[in-house]
Amino acid sequence: MPYERKEVLAAMNIKKAKQEVKDAIAAYLEKDEFGAYAIPAIRQRPILLIGPPGVGKTQIMEQISQECQIGLVAYTITHHTRQSAIGLPFIEHRVYGGREYAVTEYTMSEIVASVYHKIEQTGLREGILFIDEINCVSETLAPTMLQFLQGKTFGNHRIPEGWIIVAAGNPPEYNKSVREFDIVTLDRIRRIDVEPDYEVWKEYAVQVDIHPAIRSYLDIRRQHFCRIETTVDGRLFATPRGWEDLSELIRIYEKLGKRVDRDVVAEYIQFPKIAKDFANYLELYDKYQNDYQVKEILEGHFSEAMVDKLEKAAFDERISVVGLLLSGLNEGFRQVCHLCERLTDRQACLSKLKENGAFAGDVAQVLSAFEEMEIGYRAEWEKKREAGLLSRTALRRNRAVSAKLEEDLGEVKKQDFSGAAAVWEFLRGRFMADSEQYEALIDETGERLEHVFDFMEAAFGAGQEMVLFVTELNTGFYSVRFLQEYECERYYEYNRNLLFSEEERAIGELLK
Repeated sequence: MPYERKEVLAAMNIKKAKQEVKDAIAAYLEKDEFGAYAIPAIRQRPILLIGPPGVGKTQIMEQISQECQIGLVAYTITHHTRQSAIGLPFIEHRVYGGREYAVTEYTMSEIVASVYHKIEQTGLREGILFIDEINCVSETLAPTMLQFLQGKTFGNHRIPEGWIIVAAGNPPEYNKSVREFDIVTLDRIRRIDVEPDYEVWKEYAVQVDIHPAIRSYLDIRRQHFCRIETTVDGRLFATPRGWEDLSELIRIYEKLGKRVDRDVVAEYIQFPKIAKDFANYLELYDKYQNDYQVKEILEGHFSEAMVDKLEKAAFDERISVVGLLLSGLNEGFRQVCHLCERLTDRQACLSKLKENGAFAGDVAQVLSAFEEMEIGYRAEWEKKREAGLLSRTALRRNRAVSAKLEEDLGEVKKQDFSGAAAVWEFLRGRFMADSEQYEALIDETGERLEHVFDFMEAAFGAGQEMVLFVTELNTGFYSVRFLQEYECERYYEYNRNLLFSEEERAIGELLK
């Protein structure tokens, strides 16, 4: 019997999968010289993401929609019946060959109608129709899903041109309801297998400010980042989604003065051993924060006794303290970056006002133009918010800029100016004052970085803890941006040594 080789699909992390989807959308929405889509709709294969639950498949759809500035309609298909998916039947009378017949037609599918509603609501004629858990539908709905993937229709109704179909599902080992697609369907889709990748998630975790205790814990217990097991007691699981949702709760509980205990953790991390381990770590994390006086270290105050204590501590404890210090620094890095973005947006608004000649008239004209500009700016981002095109970070940024513009306008109205030029100088002075605060924040954050280097050198020298610390600075979303503005000689020195060591190891591996 001839040998039959079975190819295994190579899985990719969620970051790579996101880029694959973005590239596909860019290709599918590319138009020719006549304004038609270069790849016809029939050749725009739906994209199918297959991966474990909670890995971020749905979340990247929101990010792609915001980054590409296109619409998004998302459905979890297991919540639908055949009727809501393809529409309800009704009798239509038609004439064929001179005779009238009663014909069954269907009302528009709720899902297709939602796409048209999104277009009408937002004006976005291009977008993503995302169907989650597509391989877990009921037996009655399964043929409809196959028709949807093969022909881009629900019942008699076609998905509007310019809308890309992306679907997601779980592998059979994670869901008993999974149905395998036949070859006819698979030959009409682009399948992307996704796997958990802690390093990729960690990069995301810094951007969205996942609680530092979770980030620090998972640095030590990476095997607990995404773990799903089937036991005699049922399914046990800890997922990236669970960690992120738990992070939100921990932050709110901290504000309310409430304690996150093992029972609370277990409600999110439904793997008893991991939940217990993290709950214990969370207590230690709070203890380390007090024992090592992290805030004092950031301000440049630490004792020899504290250094001696850390030198004798267990490895997990030392790594936790490094995580606490990085967390404190990251808060400053984040503030610097956000303030820079807000100042940039505000400067653009004021510059546009000047370029449009607002300050060439009298004071009343300046006030009118300023108010119109501020209203227009707010209306623009609110429209994007309603269309789902703004991330939480972008929304906070826009709200902060709007608030500052309102404040500027309110202060201008309180003054008695001799002319439009005086108004400009007043606004320019307010902006420069805020710019000086930004520069002061950079210096303050830079000093904290220097203080942490002082402590790290005293406690660890150039040991593996320092290597971890510098590596985190190299890969952190906000730290990288901050270090482009602030020159820290010790960072560059340790970074050069780190790179040299890595090159040395790489050469050693080649020579083996």
